[in-house]
Amino acid sequence: MLIIENTLVSDDLAERRFCCDYGKCKGACCVEGDAGAPLEDEEIKRLSQAIKDIYRFMNPESIDVVERTGVFVFDPEGKKVTPLVNGKECVFVVYKNEVACCAIEIAFKKKKIAFQKPLSCHLYPVRIIDYEDFCAVNYHEWNICKSALVKGNKDNLYMYEFLKQPLIRRFGKSWYEELKKIAVYMKNKKKSEG
Repeated sequence: MLIIENTLVSDDLAERRFCCDYGKCKGACCVEGDAGAPLEDEEIKRLSQAIKDIYRFMNPESIDVVERTGVFVFDPEGKKVTPLVNGKECVFVVYKNEVACCAIEIAFKKKKIAFQKPLSCHLYPVRIIDYEDFCAVNYHEWNICKSALVKGNKDNLYMYEFLKQPLIRRFGKSWYEELKKIAVYMKNKKKSEG
């Protein structure tokens, strides 16, 4: 476990290679599972304000769900998450060439909204748990991401490198630079020992 400021960070971020391979996984993390993407209160507010602009990129069935439930629901643990369509994919999923894509991110890339997507989606496969005095930054290992581990090894891309933008979005540039410094030190130490 690595300690950076008030965070406990899983060694996996520094040691594992990872790079999403959408051609293989087809965006399964937006479809599989028993609940939608975790949302923060500020994200719910921003989604509620932007939802009409996101509708133009969503499926009619997904729009119906949002009209009935709003932009969030509570999961079985009482946490706020995106709603699901028929208990399966996130309401913001749209398919392009059989790959699950995010209507929120499409609207953002087309400059229709200023909100990229929920941080929990941007950071995946990393999950953050906030405690009173610190937060835990952990790798969520899931079999649907096996192709991302293969691609990360092939491309020699570490998880912290793949997730640079969302990690900076959540923790800031100086936090990220500290993580990078630790990761480089760990790599060099392994080489010298190996």
